[in-house]
Amino acid sequence: MRERDLGSTIAEAQKKVNANIKLPVGYKMGWTGEFENQVRASQRLTQVVPISLILIFVLLFIIFGNAKDAGYVLINVLFALIGGILALHITRINFGISAGVGFIALFGICVQNGVILISEFHKQAKELSDLNQAIIKAIKARTRPVVMTALMAAIGLMPAALSTGIGSESQKPLAIVIIGGLVTATLFTLLVFPIVYHKALYIRETKKANVQT
Repeated sequence: MRERDLGSTIAEAQKKVNANIKLPVGYKMGWTGEFENQVRASQRLTQVVPISLILIFVLLFIIFGNAKDAGYVLINVLFALIGGILALHITRINFGISAGVGFIALFGICVQNGVILISEFHKQAKELSDLNQAIIKAIKARTRPVVMTALMAAIGLMPAALSTGIGSESQKPLAIVIIGGLVTATLFTLLVFPIVYHKALYIRETKKANVQT
C-alpha cells in the first residue's frame, strides 16, 4: 500500500490471486475490510452525484425562474470538472471516495459563483440599455467576490493538499480536486462565461427584435 491507493493495490492482488490460485469445488474467496467499504461507498457515490446535480438544477430553476440561466450556471461545473481531473492527473492521485466528495463540494462553490454573476448581469441589464456595458460593469462589480471565494477555499485547503503524513491519503485528494477545479472554474467564470452569456442574450434580443418587426 505504500505510495499507492487502495483500489489499484487490491485490483493487482486480485489479478495475481485469480491467476495463481484455483479453489476446490465448494470454496469461494471474498475481499473484505476497508476495500469492501470503499466499493460500497463508490456505488453510493455514483448515486449521490447525479442526484446532487439534479437538485442543484431544480434550486437554480426556482431562483432564476427559467431553465436557461440554470443551465448557464451548470456550465461552470464542467470547467470545474476539467480542473479537478487535471489536478489529479498532474499529482498522479487516483480517483477515490475523498476525491468524489471534493468534486461535490467543488460543484457548490462553482454554482455559488455562477449565481452571483448572473444575478449581477440581470441587475445591470435592467439599469443599462447597452448590453456590453451592463456585462462589463457586472464583471467589475463581482470580480472581487468570485476571486475571494476561490482564494479562501484554496488557501484553507493548501495544507491538506501538501500533507504527506498519516491520514493524508484521505484528505489530500479532496483538497487537490477542489483547488484544481477552482483554478479553471474561476478563470472560466470571469473570462469565458461573460462571453457565453453575452452571446446568448444577444441572440435572444435579436430574435425578439425580428419577431416585433
